[in-house]
Amino acid sequence: MSTQLSSRTTAVEAVAVSPAPRPDVRRRGSRRRPRMSRVLVYAALLIAVLVTILPFVWMYLGSVKTQQELIRRPPTWWPETITWDNFVAWFTRLDFGTFFYNSVVVAGFTVIGTLLFCSLVGYALAKLEFAGKRALFALVLVTLMVPGVVTFIPLFVVISNLGMVSTHAALILPFLAGPLGVFLMRQFINEIPDALIEAARIDGANELRIFATIVLPLCKPALATLAILTFLGSWNNFLWPLVVAQSEDMYTLPVALSLYSVGQNATNYGVLLAGSVLVITPVLLLFIALQRYFIQGIAVTGIK
Repeated sequence: MSTQLSSRTTAVEAVAVSPAPRPDVRRRGSRRRPRMSRVLVYAALLIAVLVTILPFVWMYLGSVKTQQELIRRPPTWWPETITWDNFVAWFTRLDFGTFFYNSVVVAGFTVIGTLLFCSLVGYALAKLEFAGKRALFALVLVTLMVPGVVTFIPLFVVISNLGMVSTHAALILPFLAGPLGVFLMRQFINEIPDALIEAARIDGANELRIFATIVLPLCKPALATLAILTFLGSWNNFLWPLVVAQSEDMYTLPVALSLYSVGQNATNYGVLLAGSVLVITPVLLLFIALQRYFIQGIAVTGIK
């Protein structure tokens, strides 16, 4: 009995004397490193956001400054005297209504036509079988690499021979089925299960009905993405409307902004910034309204 007690006492004393386990320093270091890397990533993203936003802040604040304050050195961020004369000039001295109408008509019909034709071609390339399908898709990929300046002169010659110079048709028709839109829609429609389309064909639906009732409702993210990209490109297009629109009543906002913000001796920076606000604000509002579909369309498409 005494032997058992003494052995137990010795075991307890050994446990009491044994040192406590040391904390794992490596684990702490490994935890600190991800936290530090995460902080650095957030800091870099914050700097990138600030660099992106600052020009827009300067534009909106500068649009309500006077010309004297805009050319002052050093420049001021917050306007000392808020004036709306720069915006009034666009609505009184300049025919803003005509310029805005032309931009809305051109951008609106370009978006509608692009969504229709690009989705039709994308459906054909993704779900239909016909001779030359791979060659046609390869041609679409090749045209993506061709700069628009290369086709500028031939396209203008075609428009001129058709007698469409200085018309809305000349500003809309050349951009109704761009290769980027065809590629985007083809990639998205290609991910739609073939079983849905085959089931509709078995039920007797033709291809047009399948496209309108099955494919298009499933393509909302891709259509929203393509709509934003097309609207942005058409709304901000400058070189083509500058050449084709040879009369003032056909000018779009970017053309009017470049021509009427420059005076005889110097640039009127207030009118220039106010016009930039009028041009950019609709694009920002459209992106805010459709950003959920835009991000979803980019994520789902891949672009795979």
